[in-house]
Amino acid sequence: MSLKIRLARAGAKKRPFYRIVVADSRSPRDGRFIERIGSYNPMVAKDHPERVVFDEDRLKHWLGVGAQPTDRIARFLGKAGFGPVPAIPQQTKKNQPKAKAQERLKAAEAAAGEGAAAEAPAS
Repeated sequence: MSLKIRLARAGAKKRPFYRIVVADSRSPRDGRFIERIGSYNPMVAKDHPERVVFDEDRLKHWLGVGAQPTDRIARFLGKAGFGPVPAIPQQTKKNQPKAKAQERLKAAEAAAGEGAAAEAPAS
C-alpha cells in the first residue's frame, strides 16, 4: 500500500478549506483517508499562523513510515523546516509555444542577430 500525505478539500463553494491527510494513493481526493494530520486555509493571509497547521509528531511518524508528500505538501514542509523546499518547475510542455510560434521566434531572433551583426562593423 502506497501512502500519500495530501490535501483533501472541504469548505463551501468559493470558500476552500483543505485537510492535510494521510491516505492510500489509490483512494479518491476527498474519499477515505487513514489519519488527518493538519489543515490548510488559503483564505487567510500568507503570514497568518493558522494558514498551514501540522500535528508535527504524527507528521514525523508518517514520514518515517514512508508516506510520500505531494508537491504542494512538500512545499509546506520545506517552509516549516521539515526538509528542503522543492524547486518549482519553470518550463513544462504545456506552457511552451506551439511549433509554428517557436519557428517564428527563432526567425525573429536570427533576423535581429543579423541586424545587430551588420550594425557592429559599421560603427
